[in-house]
Amino acid sequence: MKIWAIRLCFIIASAALCYVVYDGDVFAVLTALVVALLLVAAEFCLHMSSTRGIVVSLIGVSLGLLVALGIVALFPQPSRSLAIVLVLGFGYLGMMVGYYFSTTLDFTRLLRASEATGSREAHAPQTGNNFKILDTSVIIDGRILEICQTKFIEGTLVIPRFVLNELQRIADSTDSLRRNKGRRGFDILRALQNNPAIVVEITEEDVPHLTEVDAKLVHLAQERGAMIITNDLNLNKVAELQSVKVLNINELSNAVRPVVIAGEVIQVFLLKEGKEPNQGVGYLDDGTMVIVEDGKPYIGKTLNVEVTQMLRTSAGQMIFTRIKADEMDVDEEPGLHPYSRSW
Repeated sequence: MKIWAIRLCFIIASAALCYVVYDGDVFAVLTALVVALLLVAAEFCLHMSSTRGIVVSLIGVSLGLLVALGIVALFPQPSRSLAIVLVLGFGYLGMMVGYYFSTTLDFTRLLRASEATGSREAHAPQTGNNFKILDTSVIIDGRILEICQTKFIEGTLVIPRFVLNELQRIADSTDSLRRNKGRRGFDILRALQNNPAIVVEITEEDVPHLTEVDAKLVHLAQERGAMIITNDLNLNKVAELQSVKVLNINELSNAVRPVVIAGEVIQVFLLKEGKEPNQGVGYLDDGTMVIVEDGKPYIGKTLNVEVTQMLRTSAGQMIFTRIKADEMDVDEEPGLHPYSRSW
């Protein structure tokens, strides 16, 4: 609201100034109002547009004016009206064509690719995909630190200032659980920055006309031609709809879980009852749920069980098993890890 108050004051001041200077000339006052409104509209459009759109539009205007001046120069004695029409027409056409291409072509990626090619001898090439923008959820989760340490993710990790601000709000929460999550997020960031093998960039880039952090992340990724690393399923879907590549840590976790097949023997600690009668439920080290048929009497014990079926869902996978006949009375076989296979 403050910015609109300033704009309104500018319009009123422009009209009042022309009223005083031109001795109350109504036409001068109306002209001042129109010009002030046009300037405010232009400023508002610049505020709503991206930096890339503004730069490419200015390039388009320049090219349009050059074309117009070239056409005017072809006439021996061009009329003033013809020159004005050509300059305004080609200038506007160049601006709109430039803005259209700025929204359809990824000039940022092309520029970064050319810069990387030029410095290939001195530096590793930095393409858009070498920039990974982190969202708040993946920072709080913490697994990104171990993944980067194992070098599965390369390139520069970009943390926008608005993500840090959101993390700060979480750390300042009155709820102890949220507060601990926020502080854990800052600990993870500190560990990432202190690791010499990981490149971390704190960027001040912002998108003032957007209020939602997810929308800002998608817009920034489009500007940079970068990927987004997240755990948020909703952000994942929104980004993919706008052609932004997403690395989802949960999807990675599901993909690298050990694959078991029917007939394979695994060892599991039975933790609780299942939903069906006489079922026992345990978990592997990676969190995979193991459902053991007739396992209720063995809750609190570690058993070797035989896989009968594996069910994979969007939330993960479940393994259905039955107790091996020769393990019915065995508590825990010495020398076996709680998640070891029988081969």
